[in-house]
Amino acid sequence: MGQQDEIFDVTIIGGGPVGLYGAFYAGLRVMKTKILDALPELGGQLVALYPEKYIYDVAGFPRILAKELAKNLIEQALMFDPTVCSGEKVVTLKSPAPGGVFELFTDKGNAHYTKSVILTAGIGAFKPKKLDARGIDTFEDHGVYYFVTDKSVFKDKEILIVGGGDSAVDWALNLLDTAKKITLIHRRDEFRAHEESVRELMSSPVVVRTFHELKSISGNSSPEEAVICDNRTREESKLKVEAVVLNLGFHADIGPVKEWGLELEKGGIKVNHKMETNIVGIFAAGDVASHPGKLKLISTGFGEVATAVNFAKNLLDPASRIYPGHSSDMDKLSAAKNRV
Repeated sequence: MGQQDEIFDVTIIGGGPVGLYGAFYAGLRVMKTKILDALPELGGQLVALYPEKYIYDVAGFPRILAKELAKNLIEQALMFDPTVCSGEKVVTLKSPAPGGVFELFTDKGNAHYTKSVILTAGIGAFKPKKLDARGIDTFEDHGVYYFVTDKSVFKDKEILIVGGGDSAVDWALNLLDTAKKITLIHRRDEFRAHEESVRELMSSPVVVRTFHELKSISGNSSPEEAVICDNRTREESKLKVEAVVLNLGFHADIGPVKEWGLELEKGGIKVNHKMETNIVGIFAAGDVASHPGKLKLISTGFGEVATAVNFAKNLLDPASRIYPGHSSDMDKLSAAKNRV
């Protein structure tokens, strides 16, 4: 049988930070592991959306660039040599008869076989919320950006950031060492960002204008001027701009997962305290999972996927312990690596 016909102990659907840590932990539990991810490279949103953004809420790192965190997680995930299939989106899942294996079919026409599944697909497919303002479409991707993947494009420029969430506030602070001038506008005076980040924003050189919205952008080959409007008085004013960053949130869709017979709630997959779904053998962790007290953080996702892996291991091998002990026992770690 070829590699495509191999049966794995666990297949992790999603190669973002939670899925990567899950692959490492599954290797630690001596599970034959596969990662399936729709994106062409591992790292998820850390790489695809904001590689140059600092992450502040991962334990052990006062701050770390998203792309560096992804690099570390990938290195850790590959310690036990999991099979990685990137650029493949799982479209169909066929549940087994008792004692059988799951069949996963992708958009590439490939079939994958596994004894258990852990879904770590994040928010699923995501598209930025677009802004209906004159000139936006004209300059999109060459002066107007919904994602920032390269800070250098803002070098010594006067930029406008639109939004009031974590991404908008974080980028305003992160680009201070790059841009010539930064103006941030938000349609309200309340921000949906971490309190400390908002405090830092307000004491920074960033020009913050609340109750303002973007009406239009104009220029020749790139943005040169923006018209903003006070939504209380409707008074308009003009700003010199050379680049615009729109951080308005995303439309998320978990896609074909909705057709797999899983119980859904609040736009995610319902799980119990073991991170089990309603289908035996399928677990979920990270942003895609829903349970009481849910916090959509990378740090909590790490704990969720470790829980999922340990209970998946016990499901496949009831003689194994759910709690494996501490990884600081390096003899145990070395033994696990040698058995892979």
